[in-house]
Amino acid sequence: MNQTKTYKRKLVGTLLDRIREERGFLQVLAGPRQVGKTHALRQALREYGGSARYVLAEDLGASTREWLESEWNQARLAARKTGSHLLAIDEIQKVDGWSETVKRLWDEDTFDGTPLKVILLGSSRVLIQKGLAESLAGRFELIQARHWTYAEMRDAFGFTPDDYILFGSYPGAAPLRRSEARWCAYIRDSIAEPSISRDILQLERIAKPALLRQLFLLACRYSARILSYQKMLGQLQDAGNATTLAHYLRLLGEAGLVQGLEKHYAEAVRSKASSPKLAVCNNALLTAFSPHSLKTLRSVPELWGRLVESAAGAHLLATAGDGIGISYWNDGAKEVDFIVSDGERLAAFEIKTSRADKVPGLHAFKRLHPTARSNLVGAQGMDLETFFTTPAADFLR
Repeated sequence: MNQTKTYKRKLVGTLLDRIREERGFLQVLAGPRQVGKTHALRQALREYGGSARYVLAEDLGASTREWLESEWNQARLAARKTGSHLLAIDEIQKVDGWSETVKRLWDEDTFDGTPLKVILLGSSRVLIQKGLAESLAGRFELIQARHWTYAEMRDAFGFTPDDYILFGSYPGAAPLRRSEARWCAYIRDSIAEPSISRDILQLERIAKPALLRQLFLLACRYSARILSYQKMLGQLQDAGNATTLAHYLRLLGEAGLVQGLEKHYAEAVRSKASSPKLAVCNNALLTAFSPHSLKTLRSVPELWGRLVESAAGAHLLATAGDGIGISYWNDGAKEVDFIVSDGERLAAFEIKTSRADKVPGLHAFKRLHPTARSNLVGAQGMDLETFFTTPAADFLR
């Protein structure tokens, strides 16, 4: 069995291709916590073999623009001596005023012809909303580091489909899965808590931080269920209003924790007004925050069915590339678990863990969208191994 130290994701090859190119754009590697961004970069740097320097900007304090400029100037000297140098800066969002400083230094190098290439690492939400779109527009390319897929967890850790459904896909947690208490503590304390406290609460103005935490726990508990904002308000303390909940749910999604999937409509405006279908981005979050033990989750058919559907959503979210949307559809009691769309083509999915003679949701959706591709997954139709090893976009072909 391969281990994380030796397993190489496709992401490593993408990074290698970018850093071997001539200087053109800033490269930005962004994604949720604990999906292996730093590890993938270190693997790429080892294979790169060229002149390069990796620096970590975490825990440097609030006023660190001077530190950033000092590191940049050292990299400039190396670039002029060697003819080409790569500077990789991890946790860039920890640097106060990083985007303005990077813009100034990058533009100076462009004007002077300094052969310095730069790659920045950090969280998707922070990088996109706190500098990239404003200060660095037109100067960067974004490389998305997504949650690990089932195929990657299988090849690196020997996961079965049931393992992926029960334990999700955080690589750091995989060696702990034999101890339920240690595994759950790692997911809660080393992944979920830092994602909320460091990537959202410290870097975003949150009027009701306790409410955001409650919403996260509610979304984990009700993953794979459609829940109106009014019903959420009824279960949360000091919940404010639906607009606040929608905003907080968006922030949790941008941190790679949980998403609120929209209902599929032909008109995009109506989708925005729909009740969300809650979906964890990694099934480990559903399991670790469940009130039930792992044994109970696996043995109770209703609980296992919900877990399987949640894992299906997490798989589609993790493998949906640019331009691919994941949603759901319902009409009264008729429901389709997931809809994959590229704006023109549609694929509909019903996830079943027990045999059912009828699937009224798929039939109703097919009548409305005759060209959509219908997929029955689980106990009938496509087996889970096939589903979990097929990227979302491939279902549209």
